Amino acid sequence: MMEKNLTDSARLPKKSPLAKEELFSAYRTMLLTRLLDQKALSLHNQGKIGSYTSSAGQEAAQVGSVYGLQSRDYIFPYYRDQGVLLARGITPEQLLNRYFGNASDEMKGRDLPNLYSFREQRIFSNSAPIASNLQISVGFAMAAKMQKEDVVTIAYLGEGATSSGEFHVALNFAGVFKAPCIFVCENNQYAISVPVKRQTASENISVKAQAYGLAGETVDGNDFFAVQTAVAAAREKASKGMGATLVECITYRYSPHSSADDWKKYRSSEEVEEWKKKDPLIRFKNRLFEMSILSKEVEKKLFDGVQDQINSAVRSTENIPPPSEETLIEDVYAEIPKNLKKESLAFGGT
Repeated sequence: MMEKNLTDSARLPKKSPLAKEELFSAYRTMLLTRLLDQKALSLHNQGKIGSYTSSAGQEAAQVGSVYGLQSRDYIFPYYRDQGVLLARGITPEQLLNRYFGNASDEMKGRDLPNLYSFREQRIFSNSAPIASNLQISVGFAMAAKMQKEDVVTIAYLGEGATSSGEFHVALNFAGVFKAPCIFVCENNQYAISVPVKRQTASENISVKAQAYGLAGETVDGNDFFAVQTAVAAAREKASKGMGATLVECITYRYSPHSSADDWKKYRSSEEVEEWKKKDPLIRFKNRLFEMSILSKEVEKKLFDGVQDQINSAVRSTENIPPPSEETLIEDVYAEIPKNLKKESLAFGGT
């Protein structure tokens, strides 16, 4: 379980640069991520949504990283990054519309449920092939650099993605041209069923950055403060023209790789329970209790409020009808071809 060379907690700021209101909001987002994830799994088990990839256990890495960015920065997520989306301001309704693939889905029911695109929030569309978002994030960062725009891109990946050619291409290019980007590796210990020790012989993932001339750092991915601090520092470095950083967040996924996976075939229940002792929500909550940001009464009210928000979002989205047939060819043709018009008429279209 690669836990060597984590950022020493003694090196972290004694006082968070985030205001108490921001820390409270961050915890609420992490809680929302966890509870919405549970609801989505329930909806899948009821046959109401399709394939789903859980984010449980990785909330600190996801939410903490977004709190290290600026709102003008661009995000290139991967398919397990629900916490990233919620931290950037995507609503539960927007995610549920995506999962249901209904008429209110901004992607019009296209592609797999856990593939996202939210243009207004500067979140780029992602695809199922791992690491396919990395080169695009570097290219966009270089375009912004050429336009002299003060923005940074951040791309997310799992440790399995570091075994791909795309990882090499993206980091090599970023290193050569000092692209203003950040790579966040959510090292959750398994690439589907393959443990990290079968992915690499390297001491850790972040050490790979050295070969490309990048900065690399391994942090405790279950510690919100460690992640937020590392990403904020990487962002400052990138914005000053000092190049990209690979931030490795040591974390763990509690659930299967996807709703089509049986994790008990490749790891033990004892291992999962051991990692749950490091639950990022509990750790962050305890810190906020110490900082007098949370109390038992406030926590109970917050939990109930988030549950109500999710239940309300499900009620408002699950009965929305699917997209109309016409949306199949929207954004595809400037003018609908005659043969498709004939087909539409034959099936009662206009």
